[in-house]
Amino acid sequence: MFKTLQKIGKAFMLPIAILPAAGLLLGIGGALSNPTTVKSYPALGNPILQDIFQVMSAAGNVIFENLALLLSIGLCIGLAKRDKGTAALAGITGFLVMTATTKALVALSSSPDRSIDTGVIGSLVIGAVAVWLHNRYHNIELPAFLGFFGGSRFVPIVTAFAGIIIGAFFFLVRPPIQTGMVSAGTAIAGSGVIGTFFYGFLMRLAGAVGLHHMIYPMFWYTPLGGTEAVAGKTIVGAQKIFFAQLADPNHVGLFTHSTKYFAGRFATMMFGLPGACLAMWHCIPKGRRAKYTGLFASVAFTSFLTGITEPIEYMFLFVAPLLYVFHSFLDGVSFLVADVMNIRIGNTFSGGVIDYLLFGVLQGESKTHWLYILPVGTLWFALYYFSFSLFIKRFKIATPGHLEDTMIAAIPTGRGSKKKSDRGNDGIDERATEIITALGGAENIEDVDACITRLRVSVKAPDQVNKASLKDLGATEVFEVGGGVQAVYGAKAILYKNAINAQLGIDD
Repeated sequence: MFKTLQKIGKAFMLPIAILPAAGLLLGIGGALSNPTTVKSYPALGNPILQDIFQVMSAAGNVIFENLALLLSIGLCIGLAKRDKGTAALAGITGFLVMTATTKALVALSSSPDRSIDTGVIGSLVIGAVAVWLHNRYHNIELPAFLGFFGGSRFVPIVTAFAGIIIGAFFFLVRPPIQTGMVSAGTAIAGSGVIGTFFYGFLMRLAGAVGLHHMIYPMFWYTPLGGTEAVAGKTIVGAQKIFFAQLADPNHVGLFTHSTKYFAGRFATMMFGLPGACLAMWHCIPKGRRAKYTGLFASVAFTSFLTGITEPIEYMFLFVAPLLYVFHSFLDGVSFLVADVMNIRIGNTFSGGVIDYLLFGVLQGESKTHWLYILPVGTLWFALYYFSFSLFIKRFKIATPGHLEDTMIAAIPTGRGSKKKSDRGNDGIDERATEIITALGGAENIEDVDACITRLRVSVKAPDQVNKASLKDLGATEVFEVGGGVQAVYGAKAILYKNAINAQLGIDD
């Protein structure tokens, strides 16, 4: 079950990875085509420019309007064991049939004016059913007279029939469920800043094992994140509400309170974790501090610019789990403070300076209170710097370069690290072969996957995995989670995953 949850979380990353690009299009296009912005900056009123900005806004907005469909496709691709293209087609077919069924039943009902939006819940259900049918029946053999419909062709067909059943099911049960979810969202919002704190704390804590993708989509895309009337439409989900308001040229005033599920990220990602990097760098003895300057500068800049924090968190997560819990606590407090100060900055994917500029600064101080982030961020930088310095020195935490001359996430120093072939594909393939051996051989491997920095492998016998060899092959850290093994290889994780799957004959 734990491994399955990890796979689901990772599967979400495929469609969610589209959102930064869509957010950039919508953010830039919506902001620069807004009548208020054009009035403030007359040069933007050029008809050609306005046409371009409006096209950008529409192009970005269509992604968010069809996010449920994209999530269903991503789930099918991420969880399909073989022939992922057919699984994706089944997911699309099932989703379209499901939504058409609910619309038809609503039209035939006694309340034709009501609407049923299954949202991310519907996409998860139909996606899960579609991928289960695919994994079970993609090689099915039918009688000779039906042979054309056998194999992978059978899956979209049977998924379509499943879509009818699921659509009817949602027609019957979705209204009370939707009411319950709205009530739950209201209760969370009604719990005030304490609820906001626990949202930030638990999401960051779950990130330690890659399960945070199971938490935030429920708030970003469902009534748990709030319900707002925007431009005459009822919008549910924190992120969808924010971008609907962003696309509405007539929206005035401060953006929705649902942005409390985003605004707390900026102080941690832009200021707090870079402060932790400075603390870890200062804890290194002066004689070898220069060797680590580039490492800490690069990961701090990545967090500041893009909000990707894993490279920093992996520096202390494995050697000091309690320090990670403390970091999660501070992140929760950051969400609490942003809520208390009425900071209303949205984002697409993370809380770096790109989203801060697009969805904070460019939207105006009166709508987002983006200026408040600066004093809070300064405080957070100091808080992280001094607390991390104290913890590292007091408890002798082995962060990079502190207790011994080892550099996490640097060039591997183990066997094969000096091979010329490491510079090309031959080196990746050769290293992948060695990783397979270290994992206990091909017969011990059940499934191979990867996220941004981690190679995630499901194995039959974890005790057959040689963790020392994996570290010799360049892994920053190796740990066992729920019968699986995760090895931190940084940006090479996806390359190793592809090479290993190719050598094992596993369809990607």
